[in-house]
Amino acid sequence: MTVVESDRPSNHGAVEGIASIVTKRDGRRLAFDPARLARSVRAATRSCASRDADVADLVDGVVTQVGAHRRAEISVADIREAVMQGLAAAGLADAAAAYERRWVERAADRAASTSLDTALDQLDAGRSTVVNENANKDSNVFNTRRDLTAGAVGKVVGLGMMPPHVANAHQKGDIHYHDLDYHPYSPMTNCCLIDFTSMLGQGFRIGNAEVESPRSIGTATAQIAQIIANVSSSQYGGCSVDRIDELLAPYAAKNLAKHRAEAERWVSEPERREEYAQARTRKDVYDAMQSLEYEINTLFTSNGQTPFTSLGLGLGAGPLEREIQRAILQVRIDGLGAEHRTAIFPKLIFSLRRGLNLEPTDPNYDIKQLAVECSTRRMYPDVLNYDKIVEITGSFKTPMGCRSFLPSWSDPDGNEVVDGRMNLGVVTLNLPRIALEANGDVERFWSLLDERLETVHDALVYRIARCTEAVPGNAPILYRYGAFGRRLGAHDAVDELFRDGRATVSLGYIGLYEVATAFFGGAWESDPDAKALTLDVVRRLAEAAEAWTRTHGYRFSVYATPSESLTDRFCRLDTARFGTVPDITDKGYYTNSFHYDVRKKPTPFEKLDFEHPYPQFSSGGFIHYCEYPVLEQNPSALEAVWDYAYDRVGYLGTNTPIDRCYACGFSGDFTPTARGFACPGCGNDDPRTCDVVKRTCGYLGNPQARPMVQGRHAEISARVKHLDATLPSPDAGPRDA
Repeated sequence: MTVVESDRPSNHGAVEGIASIVTKRDGRRLAFDPARLARSVRAATRSCASRDADVADLVDGVVTQVGAHRRAEISVADIREAVMQGLAAAGLADAAAAYERRWVERAADRAASTSLDTALDQLDAGRSTVVNENANKDSNVFNTRRDLTAGAVGKVVGLGMMPPHVANAHQKGDIHYHDLDYHPYSPMTNCCLIDFTSMLGQGFRIGNAEVESPRSIGTATAQIAQIIANVSSSQYGGCSVDRIDELLAPYAAKNLAKHRAEAERWVSEPERREEYAQARTRKDVYDAMQSLEYEINTLFTSNGQTPFTSLGLGLGAGPLEREIQRAILQVRIDGLGAEHRTAIFPKLIFSLRRGLNLEPTDPNYDIKQLAVECSTRRMYPDVLNYDKIVEITGSFKTPMGCRSFLPSWSDPDGNEVVDGRMNLGVVTLNLPRIALEANGDVERFWSLLDERLETVHDALVYRIARCTEAVPGNAPILYRYGAFGRRLGAHDAVDELFRDGRATVSLGYIGLYEVATAFFGGAWESDPDAKALTLDVVRRLAEAAEAWTRTHGYRFSVYATPSESLTDRFCRLDTARFGTVPDITDKGYYTNSFHYDVRKKPTPFEKLDFEHPYPQFSSGGFIHYCEYPVLEQNPSALEAVWDYAYDRVGYLGTNTPIDRCYACGFSGDFTPTARGFACPGCGNDDPRTCDVVKRTCGYLGNPQARPMVQGRHAEISARVKHLDATLPSPDAGPRDA
């Protein structure tokens, strides 16, 4: 049966006594919606042999059956019975059988998603969406495997804990309740900015050790690594060291003072004493930063992965701060091990500020040039543009982990607080599904969006409530020993650190490109009406978040989700529901957040101009990144883009080919294959003899060692590298490009 959508309206409103409220399986009470019913009939009968059925007639018949109940409320079971009767009355036995099968299959799917046996079977079978959900988790190692097993249990238990309608929306793919393997089974928090200033300055406790304040930069970085490992095992998101150059400068000063004292004693020529002290201190700083790089990359947290860590740097103006900046960048350029491989973590984020390091006349411009060189060779650092970050988020700070930003917040004494704050979790909205369900009706899109936002609201409120059920003893490093700033007593309420805007909880979204495509087609980027629609969508999300903040007293933020495996999950579910839709589901993935369609070929300047309006409505998390050819021989081209971006976007990443083959010496962009990536020079795809690094949803990953799920692989494969002609020549400025 091919169900044909009629152009004429249904006459359901003419049925006397029609029930107006439907009670869903998950307990929700929604208005009876003939369009929703029509979609269900189409989905169930799409492949049937009958040819002459008209959706509007079927829906009218079902509405008549529903109206016969003469009740103010009916159940979905009543509607199912009416659909079956309507199809049978039309002589469509095959369609009735298909509808019944769909009903049974969906019930089985719902049961399977809350079945521990099913979850463990998927893990044991190596299902890619389970074992490769995180781009930087190696599912082959024992502790990761154990964490994945625990996560399978946690997901099943967590679905049973949360409100039924929230669990149902997650299972269907209307929303995504992030990190379900950890939360709500455990009342864990997400990402944070660790209060390293307090912890290093006042000391802290880990396990059985009372740790004193460090007396050298080497000890300070060792303590930072230990704190990161412990914090990362006590939460499920990323963590950041904000302004690490300024944080570590006082400890480098202790090294300098020590070496000056040594010089007074051992260096006979007075004019060489300062030279000696400075040289020894420079070596100490480099060694300390190299040790931190290796320690982070050799750590494994309790969940079996390298801690997701970001280092913010670039705003320190003093000589020691400059030396720390230089050492961090040089260590990254030098690479890891004898083969000089690219480090995946920590993520480096370099801050640009006009008057400090942006222009050739600025005092720290030489450090910026080193940052540009580093980015052409290692993709990091990303850059934060100081003035734009302040404009968007209210104050300057490094993001927590990948792209999650905290808004400006002051304590009761009026002091601006950045460090020691955190995010309580994310729930992401499947925007393309809403657009597909609207079927070209913009008013219906807005109505469905409001309906889904109610579910997201309930999910986020539940996330907050669950986090507040933790006790300080659950995560002492966070609550008692300084990582979250204020140190609580054993019996204090952790909610003291969350409420009144100190923490955030995030409404995420994915697929603005696909939303506009559903209404305007796949080449809408230059259409002002389409652009206005996408801005109206994120504006509506921001308005909802502000309203929830006023109602609950917690800070709700809008988050441009780094979708990772979600690009695949939502698209896969919607393909099963809506079929192959050109430029939407046919790609095999959805587009991250507000980003430009990765299949297109904009110049970096065009991409930045297109994307720059969105973060003002997504201030809880955002990043822009541009595609480039190999940049090592043309660093001024990257600098031109950085300069162009300064007054336009707050957070910018670099995506340039840096793959290396140690078998034949090739350096550049490896070729995507069914297994991963291979050297175009010799075909090598052995992770032991090649270094493949790709940017995945805003951060780096090694897809050769840790295979990606289908959607992420498809997205990366779809990127078309720009010709050198799309970038300025070494002597050109951004406006000459």
